[in-house]
Amino acid sequence: MPTVAFHTLGCKVNHYETEAIWQLFKEEGYDRVDFESMSDVYIINTCTVTNTGDKKSRQVIRRAIRKNPDAVICVTGCYAQTSPAEIMAIPGVDIVVGTQDRVKMLDYIKQYKEERQPINGVGNIMKNRVYEELDVPAFTDRTRASLKIQEGCNNFCTFCIIPWARGLMRSRDPKEVIRQAQQLVDAGYKEIVLTGIHTGGYGEDMKDYNLAMLLRDMEAQVKGLKRIRISSIEASQITDEVIEAIKESTMIVRHLHIPIQSGSNTVLKRMRRKYTMEFFGERLERLKEVLPGLAITSDVIVGFPGETEEEFMETYHFIKEHKFSELHVFPYSKRTGTPAARMEDQVDEEVKNDRVHRLISLSDQLAKEYASQFDGEVLEVIPEEEYKDEPTTGLYVGYTDNYLKVVFPATEEMVGRIVKVKIKKAGYPYNEGEFVRILDQLEEQEEAAV
Repeated sequence: MPTVAFHTLGCKVNHYETEAIWQLFKEEGYDRVDFESMSDVYIINTCTVTNTGDKKSRQVIRRAIRKNPDAVICVTGCYAQTSPAEIMAIPGVDIVVGTQDRVKMLDYIKQYKEERQPINGVGNIMKNRVYEELDVPAFTDRTRASLKIQEGCNNFCTFCIIPWARGLMRSRDPKEVIRQAQQLVDAGYKEIVLTGIHTGGYGEDMKDYNLAMLLRDMEAQVKGLKRIRISSIEASQITDEVIEAIKESTMIVRHLHIPIQSGSNTVLKRMRRKYTMEFFGERLERLKEVLPGLAITSDVIVGFPGETEEEFMETYHFIKEHKFSELHVFPYSKRTGTPAARMEDQVDEEVKNDRVHRLISLSDQLAKEYASQFDGEVLEVIPEEEYKDEPTTGLYVGYTDNYLKVVFPATEEMVGRIVKVKIKKAGYPYNEGEFVRILDQLEEQEEAAV
């Protein structure tokens, strides 16, 4: 039986696509082995969001070549899409496929075995207008299933290379989304995470269909689904219609990830972001009205070219005032090929690091404050795995609908099911909980009927 090994760098979309590529190999009779062991084929799914992403990708490619010089080395993903020639120049790379035409990979491998000539299968992504269907009926992770609903982005923020790696916005056919959602629920998943490169932009390239309609259709048509989570949504995509869909929904969780990047209008303009802070703040107020207890997590770039102390403080105060529940803070790093990398006034590394630390301690404080509201409450948790810090104690870890991480006594058979847990001690990074009971099938049906 031929073997294949995968290594995935970068975001959730890449992880999703690796699972999809694995399905193709599985159907061809391949066996999946660990990346550190000997394999006939190695597939490296690369990332290019930063210059470090490129570097890490090259290191992993070389590692596979050293491991088995006779293996077929196939490189795919974002770095492969933007810099195929750079990758083809690494001795030992046999096949390069970008972020499209992944279905051709197996044919390329057959072709390579016959001709023994390196193959560059990367085409112009900007010409692509059709969503490439890649099915994932089940995941290696048993508790939360990702469902990719769109590809590409039309925004061209000045710090970002992604439109060149992923192409322009294209949405997946809603019938396919519903069909695959049902398949995942039938495979035992209670929660589906809608994901994409610019997830909230779903439907922007369609006539008479949008994200709000998809959310409603999933809720009405997918039998047995319990939770819908949107992996990330831009403030500009939170339309009144989306807010209405969230308000009426019994499945959309009390957690939204809304990337802010900066809380200063002048910085946002230089970033070419499509909203003002006034608009962002107004959307947050509306969302918190329709979903009491909503957790808002976000991404922030600190030290963007030209960022003054005043501009940084605008960001700091905005985040504090609107009580975000957790932040992912990144120091700005130059991405070759983007307008921001060529801007004057690059911010000093020390200044950047100082600001990063200030925002991270604000984030920790806000996360604790957010969690403390739920002290003593009974919440629904889906246990994911044994608690790594103290295995053998019968403690498991899982997430509530509003993305609180809870550690509580559970058993293996509860993994992936919905469990009622009382928060005994709120905190951050995790809360201590007490098992109340498992929601049985009957209750689940009753809750779904309400």
